Amino acid sequence: MDAPATVSTAVNTPTRFVEVKGRRLAYRDIGKGVPLILCLRFRGILDSWDPAFLDALAVHHRVITFDYSGLGLSTGQPSYVRTKMAQDAVDLADALGLERFVIGGWSLGGIASQVVTRLHPQRILANVLIGTTPPGKVRLGAKPVFYERALKPVNDLDDEIVLFFHPDSQKSRDAALASHRRIAARTTDVSPAIPIATVMKLLAETQGDDIFVDDNGYLDFLKTTRIPSLVISGDKEIVFPVENWFDVTPQTQAVHLMVFPQMGHGPQHEAPQVCADLITSFIRNL
Repeated sequence: MDAPATVSTAVNTPTRFVEVKGRRLAYRDIGKGVPLILCLRFRGILDSWDPAFLDALAVHHRVITFDYSGLGLSTGQPSYVRTKMAQDAVDLADALGLERFVIGGWSLGGIASQVVTRLHPQRILANVLIGTTPPGKVRLGAKPVFYERALKPVNDLDDEIVLFFHPDSQKSRDAALASHRRIAARTTDVSPAIPIATVMKLLAETQGDDIFVDDNGYLDFLKTTRIPSLVISGDKEIVFPVENWFDVTPQTQAVHLMVFPQMGHGPQHEAPQVCADLITSFIRNL
């Protein structure tokens, strides 16, 4: 009798590569169904996603994660310029033969996701935005503690608790430890951390910009587009305060806002199954 096939999960799926425009993009691909491409956060790599979240999404979707150019396992010139991050996602979709897909992103990746949607609306089925900001000037900025922790050369579990969870909640702290252990479960073919020197260089190149400067009609597009967007945020968000979405959402046609209580910048890591169920239901009912 043949041995049963190994189920591909976020922990065991191999890293794959595509050669496109003179660089090599590293990506991972699990599940079947409507394709969902996820863009990474600041300092994020392939192994910054919680496997439980990706696996829960992969029950109903083809989930594709990747490293931006020149970061992690990808080659090329690294950049945190939003149009270049967005181009990485589009080039990957082209290389995989995906004409239409759901685009999503966490934090900085949510900005890249919105840029993809603005520049290629005919290809986007929906937009999934986690812990990110709307375009243009916002009422509230990141809290100082974010910069204190996010720019440390190496982040430990305590930094993760502060950056992505809600340190005043024991439940959230316990969830942080559980998520940290799930991420650490992958021990082979791991994407390398981004050196702090590279991080600072990328920040210097974008210094002077607003976080998401509205230089291409991004806000007007968000207000008028019929492409559905699901925004997921914690009410204790320290990077991109959810109150900024309160100011914008009533002016939009297709933005759905979900706020999780007593959660921070990474609700999909604190409540991976709930977030995946929400995203799955959202996409299923487009």
